[in-house]
Amino acid sequence: MKMDRRSFLSFVIGGAAGTTLSPLPWKLTDDLAIWSQNWPWTPVPEKGEVSYANTTCMLCPGGCGITVRKVGDRAVKIEGTKGHPVNNGGICILGLSGLQLLYGPTRVPSPLRRTGERGENRWQKVSWDEALAWVAEKLADLRGKRLSHTVACISGTDGGTVPRLMERFLTAFGSPNFIRTPSMRDSYEMTLHLMQGAQASIGFDIENADFIVSFGSGILEGWGSPVRMFRANSVWKENGVKVVQIEPRLSNTAAKSDKWLPIHPGTEGALALGLAHVILKESLYRKDFVGTHTSGFDRWSKEVVEEWTPEQVETVTGIDKSTIVDLAKSFANAKKPLAICGRGKGNTAGGIGEFMAVHSLNALMGNINRKGGVWAVPGSDHIHWPEVEMDAVASAGMQQTRIDGAGTDKFMHARHLLHRVPEMINAGDPSLVQALFVLDANPYYTLSDKALLKKAWAKIPFILSFSSFMDETAQNADLILPNHMYLERYEDVPYAEGFNKPFIGLAKPVVSPQFDTLHTGDAILRLAKALGDPVEKAFPWEDYEGCLDDTFGDQWEELQEIGYRVESDFEPGSRNTAFETASRKFEFIPEESKDAAKNVMVKAEGEEPAYPLVLIPYDSPRLASGFIGDPPFMIKTVPDTVLKENDLLVEVHPKTAQSLGISEGKPAVLKTPKGEARVRVHLFEGIMPGLVAMPTGLGHQAYDGYLAGKGINFNDLIGPVEDEVSGLDAAWGIRAKLSRV
Repeated sequence: MKMDRRSFLSFVIGGAAGTTLSPLPWKLTDDLAIWSQNWPWTPVPEKGEVSYANTTCMLCPGGCGITVRKVGDRAVKIEGTKGHPVNNGGICILGLSGLQLLYGPTRVPSPLRRTGERGENRWQKVSWDEALAWVAEKLADLRGKRLSHTVACISGTDGGTVPRLMERFLTAFGSPNFIRTPSMRDSYEMTLHLMQGAQASIGFDIENADFIVSFGSGILEGWGSPVRMFRANSVWKENGVKVVQIEPRLSNTAAKSDKWLPIHPGTEGALALGLAHVILKESLYRKDFVGTHTSGFDRWSKEVVEEWTPEQVETVTGIDKSTIVDLAKSFANAKKPLAICGRGKGNTAGGIGEFMAVHSLNALMGNINRKGGVWAVPGSDHIHWPEVEMDAVASAGMQQTRIDGAGTDKFMHARHLLHRVPEMINAGDPSLVQALFVLDANPYYTLSDKALLKKAWAKIPFILSFSSFMDETAQNADLILPNHMYLERYEDVPYAEGFNKPFIGLAKPVVSPQFDTLHTGDAILRLAKALGDPVEKAFPWEDYEGCLDDTFGDQWEELQEIGYRVESDFEPGSRNTAFETASRKFEFIPEESKDAAKNVMVKAEGEEPAYPLVLIPYDSPRLASGFIGDPPFMIKTVPDTVLKENDLLVEVHPKTAQSLGISEGKPAVLKTPKGEARVRVHLFEGIMPGLVAMPTGLGHQAYDGYLAGKGINFNDLIGPVEDEVSGLDAAWGIRAKLSRV
């Protein structure tokens, strides 16, 4: 068999990817478990009765069902729940390692009040009554000064009863500043709203697609619901489904795909329109759908045909024009082709022009709300609480402009713009935020432009973290009110990322709380009662479980028994009624964002020749890059081509390294317009010349000795790049300089 260099690389990397997804890491984890019995904090269960308890994992947006094996009262193993609609028995390495989070030393054991400077990690243990009274006193003072709108909350999600309780608390108090952390969900929600008029989440019928074109989506790195994507990839291989991966680096996903197309980063939207050009010129689009169910097609198609020829797109993307033509024809000739985007794990938003360009490919194929295509999945409708009755203070506060600018005339379609908050805080004197709550998020680690963030953080007088763990945000807070860990609490999980059916999972306590923690839902209710009316009046429940019972009503007992609720027979709306735009059709050029289709590329910050290279991130299933850090078992699986002792290795093509006089394993200084770091070099032919690739999920300064101080946080070296049309953070990388030490 003839094998060229790229095929050989794909074979080698693909083998590594197969190892990552095979039982081998699980065997490795078992070995680590045996080896780690010497760790002083590792629990060794006593002999006792074996039992099993089902719950829902909450460590990522995947919504997987998990089964916890117990010996007596001690949880000893986590597995995927067989028959669960999302993961059907599968589990990722992070979910498997959850017990180390439950029993590990990074837990916050009780309410803690800061005694030293922020970040010094000096704390005083306080009672729950003392802590809540202190918070209530500060909030009452702000409300008395008619500064209710200066209270804000950063939350990892806006779905489910706990985030909604927090948002309700802010509304009753008088603040519009409930802000969700960014992800590809922001871009897809806006795309569905602009092009389809839908207030919905994106769903992909991946199991029934027969040709997948992925514009940088890390299908095997943790994109969407990770285990579901792992399983889908196996089914695709069995059924001969073709997968084309488009990204500048040979990732696990690229190596396991049928074809990898290296592309200049930031030009993925241009390639999508180049494919559309060929489909239009060759008249390969589905005329029945386009002619009947779309609006603005003539103008859009004219612009695409004129401006995005294969020759022009080749110049921009670096992909040969003949390859562009062949891919477009293969995509169009498939029965159920599907185009997806959202880089890596999808933990960042992205320019709306790129998402709309990719979504337009699905529309050209008539693959909207169709088997094997993209579905608009309505949000959960289980919360029907009475409307909050606001007094004069709350009403005045709610009329203030949000600190992130979302919903303003400039960014009227944006719901959350967290990346804008540090700049807005720094521009105000005094700070626009006088009190900040943080819920299931770690913005001190995940937000970019660390210098700007630190300056803004220092201007906020009071910061409260509800984290179960001593993460970076908790470490730099004034008060920590630790939540029960997800294995110790009830909570509804009303979303599984990318799932194509309405879904609600239920997290249930499988063990009793290990420490003096309190459910955040109960903490919110107690704060409301401490403040008294009118805030208290908005919360008629005695405790959080009573709120859940009341919210789900007759369905509560069944939900507790089964552990999830899914509309298995759900079908998306018919094309005659599915689109809620002004035209009642799919809009190729939405009236509210006429320029979005033209802004499909975003320039990386920095200028040549000061920064001759481009730094891009890459995700790995072995590195958690969200609000949770890697447990010890997980960090031990990271190869020494990524992390050697405490040193992070960046990937560079051998030709690039040669031009810089840098060799394998040698130390170097990586510098960007936002910062610099000392790294080591790993030569990798699976990355395009002129690029430097850095893994995400390292560089923590909190947690424990197994994670803290290892590597570099990519977010320290990059800043946001605001999309002019949507306001979303469209940054995909940054210009950089790499020099030997």
